[in-house]
Amino acid sequence: MDGDSPGAAPTTSGGVGGNGSVMLLVATRKGAWIYHSDAERKHWRVDGPHFLGHIVNHVVLDPRDGQTVLAAAKTGHLGPTIFRSTDRGRSWREASGPPAFARDETGQGRAVDHTFWLTPCHANESRAWYAGTSPQGLFRSDDGGDTWRPFSCINDDPAYREWMGTVQDGTPDGPKLHSIIVDPRDPAHLYFAMSGGGVHESRDAGRTFRPVLKGLEVVDGFDATTPTFHDPHCVRLCPSRPDRLYQQNHCGIYRLDRPSDEWLRIGRNMPADVGDIGFPLVVHPREADVAWVFPMDGQSVWPRTSPDGRPAVYSTADGGATWKRLDRGLPAAQAWWTVKRQAMCADGCDPVGVYFGTTSGELWMSANGADPWTCIARHLPEIYGVEAMSGLGPA
Repeated sequence: MDGDSPGAAPTTSGGVGGNGSVMLLVATRKGAWIYHSDAERKHWRVDGPHFLGHIVNHVVLDPRDGQTVLAAAKTGHLGPTIFRSTDRGRSWREASGPPAFARDETGQGRAVDHTFWLTPCHANESRAWYAGTSPQGLFRSDDGGDTWRPFSCINDDPAYREWMGTVQDGTPDGPKLHSIIVDPRDPAHLYFAMSGGGVHESRDAGRTFRPVLKGLEVVDGFDATTPTFHDPHCVRLCPSRPDRLYQQNHCGIYRLDRPSDEWLRIGRNMPADVGDIGFPLVVHPREADVAWVFPMDGQSVWPRTSPDGRPAVYSTADGGATWKRLDRGLPAAQAWWTVKRQAMCADGCDPVGVYFGTTSGELWMSANGADPWTCIARHLPEIYGVEAMSGLGPA
């Protein structure tokens, strides 16, 4: 666990990839789009739609080769699958063996509703990927995303199955495993989160996992010692300080500084009239004290809209001790959209660019650390995921 994280270029969503053009991979309820910027990030060229009509939850470009792209899709009557490109999205091929749960001797077992999350494995595992599904499952591919197998024991472990609850539990579009994190210093050190089911860590390459829940709150009336009742929305590791993690939870914003196992609720420092409930969280690629969140209305009926219809990003520059509202360029009123957990990211440029997509199909960006904001696309389908890749060379 000692040592610095290895540098790599290009990189996705917060890694250091240098300046130059940026590639945004946008997943939506009705397909995927790819946006390419000029060197100044002022002008954008659109490529798409890809998979028009398919539900696409996540599109990720592999930072290890700068060419391979995976897209997690649900193709209606044909079910869930993975699409693969080895030329940055110019052409696609469906995976021959997408994630699927093991069946028992009678042929019975859980079925994957959709693949929700994609993460490239460690830089030293050049063709390996992890995937998280709904209902909660953890999978791995070692051939560039073509074939997938259940990873670790958790998919069928009795304790984990109990913590996962039932398919009727969790978020409105189904419970899911997400926020799969690989420590850049150690491929055996892994994290993932389940909604519901909590945050979990392995230090032995997935042979065992354990919950990391100390300090996290749950909805009033439930037992915080039971992983089932924990609902992490998004967990991020600091690229510049891998012993620090941030979390946006159903019950607040948190920070964890290892070797401590106790999360600190830094969202208590958010303005009281806004609160600290939301879905996405983004960490600066080079400054561990800088992070951005997008709050939503978290009152008891959970409208899942911008508070008072006045959307804003909130930023901290001191690890969550204080927060600043950043809304210059955003609608001042009557904007009732919000941002989903995978739909906000940062590039690796200097100054850093921050991006988010909305539930009303708008794609926003700031080339200067979230202030001011510019809308670069409107009228897309509901946006599920946005990933940024910077420092790309020729295809």
